[in-house]
Amino acid sequence: MTAEKKQQQKLTIDELATFCKRKGFVYPNSEIYGGLSGFFDYGPLGVELKNNIKHEWWKTHVQSRGDVVGIDGSIITHPKVWEASGHVANFTDIMAKCGKCGNSTRADHLVEDKTKAAAAGMNSQQLQQLMEKNKIKCPRCGNDALKIVQPFNLMFKTTVGPSEGKEAEAYLRPETAQLIFANFKLVQENARMKLPFGIAQIGKAFRNEISPRDFLFRCREFEQMEIEYFVHPNKIEKCPYVEEFYGHELNVLTSDMQKKEQQHKRMKVKEMVDKKLILPWHAYWLALEHNWFVSLGAKAENLRIRQHVNKEKSHYATDTWDLEFSFPFGWKELEGIANRSDYDLQQHIKTSGKDLSYFDPETNTKVVPHVVAEPSLGVDRTFMVFLFDAYEYDSKRENVVLHLNPKLAPIKAAVFPLLSNKEELVALAKEIYNELKNEFNCIYDEAGSIGKRYFRMDEAGCPLAVTVDFDSVKKKDVTLRDRDTTKQIRVKIKDLRNILQQLLSGKTAFEKL
Repeated sequence: MTAEKKQQQKLTIDELATFCKRKGFVYPNSEIYGGLSGFFDYGPLGVELKNNIKHEWWKTHVQSRGDVVGIDGSIITHPKVWEASGHVANFTDIMAKCGKCGNSTRADHLVEDKTKAAAAGMNSQQLQQLMEKNKIKCPRCGNDALKIVQPFNLMFKTTVGPSEGKEAEAYLRPETAQLIFANFKLVQENARMKLPFGIAQIGKAFRNEISPRDFLFRCREFEQMEIEYFVHPNKIEKCPYVEEFYGHELNVLTSDMQKKEQQHKRMKVKEMVDKKLILPWHAYWLALEHNWFVSLGAKAENLRIRQHVNKEKSHYATDTWDLEFSFPFGWKELEGIANRSDYDLQQHIKTSGKDLSYFDPETNTKVVPHVVAEPSLGVDRTFMVFLFDAYEYDSKRENVVLHLNPKLAPIKAAVFPLLSNKEELVALAKEIYNELKNEFNCIYDEAGSIGKRYFRMDEAGCPLAVTVDFDSVKKKDVTLRDRDTTKQIRVKIKDLRNILQQLLSGKTAFEKL
C-alpha cells in the first residue's frame, strides 16, 4: 500500500474540514455569529478550485460534445413545476424526534449509524422497530424516548411578491432537473437538437435537511452539475457510443449482489452489457463519468458503481446506479445516474396541458423521449473527492502536499524572488508575475524563506513555482520547481509562458523537459 493511500485513509472528514478552513478553501457560514448548520462559504482557494471543477465538467460534457447543450434555469419557479414532478408529495425524509429534549434527527441515519446496515427506503414502521430493537438513543441527550414523526418535506418555502397568502407560496428548487424538463421543447427547437441528445445545467439547489452532516457531503445549500439525456423510446437499448468503453473496468455492485451480501467485483463494461446487468446507455454514462474523475486525479480504487435496490429507488426511477466514493465514513453516493423513463415529461404534459413531445423526422410521428440516463453530480462532493485523493502528508518535507491535477489547481504558478531585500530580484520577479497573471491564475510572494514559500504552495496545490535568483538577472532564466517531485530545472524567461502552458495542459510532463 502506498504512503498516499495510507494517508488518505487516516484523514477524517473533520480533519479535512479543519484543513480547508486553515488554508482558505472552505469556511463555516456565519461563524462569527455561531454558524448556520448545513451552509458553507468558499474561500480564496476554494472558489478557484470549485470554478475549475465546473469548468472542466462543462468543457467535457457540453462544449466537447455535439449532442449536449446547456441552460441556466431560475432558482425559484412556478410551484406547479414541483407538484407535477412529485416533489410536493414525495420529496420527504422520515424524522425521529426525542420526547425529552425535542431534538429532531433523520431516522434512517440514526439506524445506519447504529447498525451499520443500509436503511435507505425503509418506511416509518420498519425504522421504528429497528430503533426499538437496537435501543437507539437521542444523539443529543442520550434519552431513548425517540419516536417517528410524520415524513418531513425537504423543500424550502418562500413567498413571491408583497402578499403572504397561500397563493404567494413558492419553493427554492431542490434539484436542477425540472427546469430542463420544463424548457425541453424550447431548447430542442432553438438548438435544433435531434435524438439522442442531452441538456446540461450547473446551478444551486436547496434541501432543508433534517440533520446535515459530514462537512460538505450533506448540506442545505449545494450545487449540482446535471444532464438529462433524451433517447427515442424505441431505442433505449441502442447506445452507439458504449463500445468505446467496452474495455473500461469498474468496481461493480449490482442489486442482486447486495441481496446476497456480496462485495463489489471488478468488471469490464462489455461484460456488464453482455450479461444484461445494465442497459448500454447506463453503462456508457457510468464509464464516462468514472473516466472523467480518474482523468482529473481521483483514484480508481476509491470509486465503484452500485445499483439501487428496489426499496431505495426514487418515485420517478425505473433503475438507478450510483457512482460511489470511499469516504472516511463509508461508501457513499458521489453521482446518481437514474433512468427516469418519460416520467417527468409526461407529468409536465399532464399538469400544464402543453405539448412537450418530439417530432421524429424519420417516422413523421410525435414521441415523448425517455431520459434513460441522468448524470447528476454534486459540485461540493466532487470538491471533497479531489481533495481527499490529492491530500498527502509528505514525511520528508514535513508538510502537506495537495497533488491536484494542474487543470483543477486553484493557483497555477507562484513567482518568488529568492530574496525580498534585493531590488533587482524583486523587480524582475514582479515583471515576470505581471506578464504571466494575464494568462494564468498566479501568485507573487516574497514573505519568509524560500522554503516556507514552497511549503505554502505545496499545501495550496500549486503545481509550479518560479524562482528569480541572481543568475536570473545575468542569464535571463529562472528556476522552475515541480510540486510533486520537488525537482527543479532552469528555464529561459522568454520560453517560460510556453512551457507553463505545456505543463498545465498536460501536453508535456515535467520529467521530459
